[in-house]
Amino acid sequence: MSASHRAVAIDGPAASGKSTVAKCLAARLGLIMVNSGAMYRAVTWQILQDGILPSDQDAVIQAFERMKIICGVEDGVSTISVNGRMLSSELRTPAVNENVSTLASFSKLREGLVAMQRAYLESDDVVMEGRDIGSVVFPETPFKIYIDASEEVRAARRSKDGEADVVAERDAQDSQREASPLKISEGAIVIDSSSLTIDQTVLAAQEALIELGWED
Repeated sequence: MSASHRAVAIDGPAASGKSTVAKCLAARLGLIMVNSGAMYRAVTWQILQDGILPSDQDAVIQAFERMKIICGVEDGVSTISVNGRMLSSELRTPAVNENVSTLASFSKLREGLVAMQRAYLESDDVVMEGRDIGSVVFPETPFKIYIDASEEVRAARRSKDGEADVVAERDAQDSQREASPLKISEGAIVIDSSSLTIDQTVLAAQEALIELGWED
């Protein structure tokens, strides 16, 4: 971890609210918000565009190593382009939702994307959300938060957003994979957002940071 910049690690399962909380928290603190999951989704989208079978690990890694991936920042939020195309709505398609966990289980792919994630800390303080931020990307940061919610609440949120991926299946894939499984990092403060509004969850996250020693 950079000696001059700080990382707030926000982890949690699918539809726990971590992305929205991370974005709001970063805005309140004046930090850069980085969505690590967007990187995995971007690679997944390109793999599908290339007609590569997502389960073909060797072909996926070879294609990944050829991709031109640019990670940037716009209006305080991370951006990603692949092979010259800036991606946004493409990252939430049903096909990407269905296959991203498969690609995220490939250790070689994770190694490459983790390096890109860590690079953000070279120039800015960041709030980064994902599934292995506190355990793998920035294990030395003292600022670790785990956003959770019940399976029923998370499934309802997915449905409301028009996404039909099965939350329980995503949980199983993310927590049981061999490479960087989803887990609560040592020292992380857990926030259950099941019965909280976004504002209440963000406030809880701010209070957690203060408890963890954050100073403006």
